[in-house]
Amino acid sequence: MGQVPAMTTRSRRHVAIWLLAVALLVCAMVALGGVTRLTGSGLSMTEWKPVTGWLPPLDLAEWNAAFDRYRQSPEYRDFNRGMSLDEFRTIFWYEYAHRLLGRVLGLAFMAPFGWFLVTRQLPRRLALWLAFILVLGGLQGVLGWFMVASGLVDRPSVSPFRLAMHLALAFAILGMLVWTAASMLGDPGYGSAEPGVRAPRRRALRILALVSLTIVAGAFVAGLDAGLYYNTFPLMDGRLVPASWADMEPWWINPFLNPAAAQFNHRFLAVLTLVAALLMWRSFHGLPLMARTRHLAASAALAAVVQAGLGIATLLAYVPVWLGALHQAGALVVFTLALLVVHSLRQRVTP
Repeated sequence: MGQVPAMTTRSRRHVAIWLLAVALLVCAMVALGGVTRLTGSGLSMTEWKPVTGWLPPLDLAEWNAAFDRYRQSPEYRDFNRGMSLDEFRTIFWYEYAHRLLGRVLGLAFMAPFGWFLVTRQLPRRLALWLAFILVLGGLQGVLGWFMVASGLVDRPSVSPFRLAMHLALAFAILGMLVWTAASMLGDPGYGSAEPGVRAPRRRALRILALVSLTIVAGAFVAGLDAGLYYNTFPLMDGRLVPASWADMEPWWINPFLNPAAAQFNHRFLAVLTLVAALLMWRSFHGLPLMARTRHLAASAALAAVVQAGLGIATLLAYVPVWLGALHQAGALVVFTLALLVVHSLRQRVTP
C-alpha cells in the first residue's frame, strides 16, 4: 500500500496506531492458535456458529451436550476415548478462547474502520484497501472452520494443506496491516531508500520470501506432527537427508505428506534463511542506506538467530507446548522485521 498524502498528519498517526493494535491482535491469534494445536484442543468444538457461538456452555446440561458432540468425533474415538468431562473442558477452553479472540479482532477492526469512514478521514484508495483486508479477515474465519472440519469426518487430525493455508493467510493479513501502518507513519509521498539502491531491496525481498516459505514449511511440520520424529540436530537418523525423504509415491507429495520430508525441508529453509539474513546484515554496511534500515536488518538477523535456536531446542525437547509456542511467536517477529526491512527500502514515489 502506497502513501496517502491527502491525509492529515493526525489522521495518519491515528490510523497507524489502530492498524498496529490490530496487528498485535493478529499476532495473539496466531500464538494462541499455536497453543491450541500443541495442546490438542483444536477439534474440541465440533460446531461453527459465527454469530451465536460466542457464548460458552453455561450449565452442566450444555457442557454434556458439547461433550456428547465431541465424543462422536474421530479424535475422541481414536485418541481420547474415556476422557472425563473435566478433561474435555480443559481442551475446550483453548479452542473457545481462540475463536472468541477472533471475534474480538473482527470488532477491533470493523468499529474503528467504520468511524474513520463516517468521519471521512480515509481517502478512497486506502478505504478500499482496508475493506479488502476486512474481507480477508472474514475469509480467514471461514478457512479456520474449513480446516477444523477436515478433522471431524474420517481422520482425527486436520488437513496439513488447510492448516498451511490458514497460517499463510494469517501472516499475509499481518503483513498488510504492518506495511500499511508503516506507510502511514512515514513522510507523505516518500520512501526511505536512496534512488538507484536496488540491490539491497532485492536482497531484502529474497529474505522475506525465504522467511515466508519457511513458515509455510513449518505449517506442514505441525500438520503432520513431524516435530516428533528425528529429534536430533543437525543429522536426521545419522544423515543430513533422511533415507525416508522420498518414501511416498508420487515423489512430489513427500514435502506435504511425508513427516521426514516435511521436517527436512523446514530445517533446510530455516538454515538458508538464517545464513541469508546474516549475509544481508553484513552486506548493508558501507552502503548509502538510512541508519533505520541497517538497524532493522541487524534486528532481523538477530531474530533469525534466536528463532533458529528456539527451533532446535523445540526439536530436541520433543516439542513441549511452551517451547513450540515460543517458536511460533518467533516466526511472527522474524517475518515482521523482514517485512519492515523491505518497507524501509521502498523507492521514492511522487507526492
